Amino acid sequence: MSAVRFRNLTLGYDRHPAVHHLDGTVAAGDMLAVVGPNGAGKSTLLKGLAGAISPLSGAIELGDAGRGKIAYLPQAAEIDRSFPISVFELVAMGLWRRTGLFGGLSRADRDAVDHALSAVGLTGFESRIIGTLSGGQLQRMLFARLLVQDAQLILLDEPFTAIDAKTTADLLALVCRWNAEKRTIIAVLHDMETVRSSFPQALLLARRPIAWGRTADVLTPENLTAARRMTEAFDDHAAVCAVAA
Repeated sequence: MSAVRFRNLTLGYDRHPAVHHLDGTVAAGDMLAVVGPNGAGKSTLLKGLAGAISPLSGAIELGDAGRGKIAYLPQAAEIDRSFPISVFELVAMGLWRRTGLFGGLSRADRDAVDHALSAVGLTGFESRIIGTLSGGQLQRMLFARLLVQDAQLILLDEPFTAIDAKTTADLLALVCRWNAEKRTIIAVLHDMETVRSSFPQALLLARRPIAWGRTADVLTPENLTAARRMTEAFDDHAAVCAVAA
C-alpha cells in the first residue's frame, strides 16, 4: 500500500524548476531520508508534499494519508520566534483541524497537549514564551505539536540541525517510535551517519533523482559524487522542461 506516489513531478518557483521529473512510490510505513547537496530541492519536495506549493507539472498522489493526515515540520529558521505565544498555545495549534482556529480546548485536548510536552521533556515549560527557548527546546516543542496532530504521514525538514546531541537522540527515538506505529516518515537530513543508522530508505536528490532505494545502495561514493556534480552544473535560469504527453 502506498502513502505517496510521485508521477513525473516537477516543482519550483516562478516557473523555474527546483525538482525535476521525480517518479516513485513511498510505501505506507516507510522511513525515508531525503538527502543531497545544498540547493538540491529537498525542502522544495517537502513543501510540495505539504501542499505549500503546487507542481509545475506532474502530480503528487496521496494514498490513505490525505492532506488532513499530514504533519509538517518546517526548518526551525522559518518559525517566527518573536511572536508572543506560549509553549502550550503553540503546541495546541496542532489540534486546529479538530477544534477550528478559534475553537476552545476540551479537557481531553488539554490532556493531549500536556502528554505531548511530557513526551518531549518539556513538562513545566507550558507558560514559557517561545522566544525564550533554546534551539533544542524549540525543536522539542515543535515535535510536541507534531505529536498532537496524530498524523499518518510525517514530514520533517532538517529536524536535527543545530541542536545538542541529547535532544537529537531523544527526538530521533521519537521518530523511530512513530515509525514502529506504522506511520510514514519522510525527513530531509544532512547527517549521513544518522541516515545510515536509522533510515532504511533514502532518496538522493540533485534537482533530479540520482538514486532511490535501500540506503546502503543509494549512499555510495559514486552516487554522492554524481549528485554534487549535478547540483554544481545546474542552471537556475533554465526554462521549465517540456513534459511528454
